[in-house]
Amino acid sequence: MSEFQDETIQNSAATPRWVGLAMAALGGVSLIGLGFGVSALNQSKSVEQTMQASLKQQNEALSQRLAKEEEENQQLQSDLKVVTDKLNVTQEDLQKARQQSKASVAAYNKKLSGLESNVNSQLAAKASAEDVTKLGGDVTGVKNDLEETKSKLERATGDMGVMSGLIARNHDDLEELKRKGDRNYYEFTLQKSKTPQRVGPVQISLSKTDQKKSRYTVTVLADDKAIEKKDKTAGEPVQFYVKGTQRYAPYEIVVFDVGKNQVTGYLSTPKSAAGATAASNTPGQ
Repeated sequence: MSEFQDETIQNSAATPRWVGLAMAALGGVSLIGLGFGVSALNQSKSVEQTMQASLKQQNEALSQRLAKEEEENQQLQSDLKVVTDKLNVTQEDLQKARQQSKASVAAYNKKLSGLESNVNSQLAAKASAEDVTKLGGDVTGVKNDLEETKSKLERATGDMGVMSGLIARNHDDLEELKRKGDRNYYEFTLQKSKTPQRVGPVQISLSKTDQKKSRYTVTVLADDKAIEKKDKTAGEPVQFYVKGTQRYAPYEIVVFDVGKNQVTGYLSTPKSAAGATAASNTPGQ
């Protein structure tokens, strides 16, 4: 055997057996740990690759979103420019319109001032003539109204030969006489009866009617006297006197309408007449 071999044998003989076993165990553990390390490294690489893929996907989505927003932003900028251009045009037009309006107002005021001066002078010259014309028209209208009223309200001589005042032919005419206020007026509707009916300051009873001939007969009770008015005609002033009345201003009865058993009309008395007392119901002779 050589010197080297002898030394190896000597070293082998000198090293205990447990040392070899321990070294073998450590080698096994190292191999196991190396296996786990390789596995962990592989797993870490897989996770890293997954995260990189996810980040890449997110980046791509973000890039697409940014690109879309950029496109929308450019569109908005374009629309804003169009609106701004139109607004500028409108403002220019508005400015021109304002300038034209000011010029028109100035011209109008100048023209209006001249017209006002002319109108004032013309009105001053024509005022008197127009007032006279208007007054003449008013007077003509009043005359026409008076003529129309006179055509409806006529005078007549009463059954006692005294000229009557204006005679009403119906209720409307009577209202017109009341408005004039020359005398006192009491409208009535008398029913055929022996019992007298009070009309104003006197009492009147209707005893007979002739509808075809528009005639009637009444008895007036005044001053304790009975005054019979026989076969009188509708529209005729039926006159009588009471105490306190003047010869030229008697009481008057005017009948509008003669019916079968009634008459409609009014009693007229002077304004200055004293009140008559209630009359007796016994007819006088």
